[in-house]
Amino acid sequence: MLKRLPGYGLGWSLNRRVIVIAVGLTCLLALAAAAAIFAGRSSRSHAAQPVPAPAHSSTSPTEQPSSESGPVAGPPRISDPVEFAKAATKMLWSYDTRTTSQAQQLAGMEAWMTKESEYGDFTSVAAQIPDPVLWSRMADQKQHATTTITEGHYPAAFKQALSEDPAAITKAYIYAVTVTGKQTITWAGGGGAEDRSITLAVQCRPSADCSLVAIAPRVAP
Repeated sequence: MLKRLPGYGLGWSLNRRVIVIAVGLTCLLALAAAAAIFAGRSSRSHAAQPVPAPAHSSTSPTEQPSSESGPVAGPPRISDPVEFAKAATKMLWSYDTRTTSQAQQLAGMEAWMTKESEYGDFTSVAAQIPDPVLWSRMADQKQHATTTITEGHYPAAFKQALSEDPAAITKAYIYAVTVTGKQTITWAGGGGAEDRSITLAVQCRPSADCSLVAIAPRVAP
């Protein structure tokens, strides 16, 4: 029996570029909680003031994906960080090895990424899926997964840091969002489901659609 897709990535490096990606705010570096969330490495695995959202475009958060990236749905036109993170999580946890190759899955995921290369960390996103050999074994068992999203929220450390310096978000407009849901996995002759959580960094500049920046190595409460 084959296991589900591995959990969030092997971790982010501790260089300046990834720190900016992970927290989006210089002030988060002073918070031990945020450092634990967005720094260091982890093995593969399975109330503050309100956070000001960017100025929304005219696009509705419930609008359908703007494009298709082969078998993987393209990113929706959403300007709300939490709603976009929920959509991105559903994309990350849903797959079908019966119809999609590992390369196609990666290409579909990359279409969700920010186009600002100084912030994007696709390595942390690509770590969500197994290598081509394991993917092929999963395909032999016709493994596929669907996802139901339960909720999404800004982590406490992110809200605290932002409440202390609300203007800091305006440099890159990168938001930390934690999403929870249930992943249902089916393979030839079996299946199962489990509750999962993940913390993502998403970029939502004013009057623009959101995009995926990176995935944290640990879940932020």
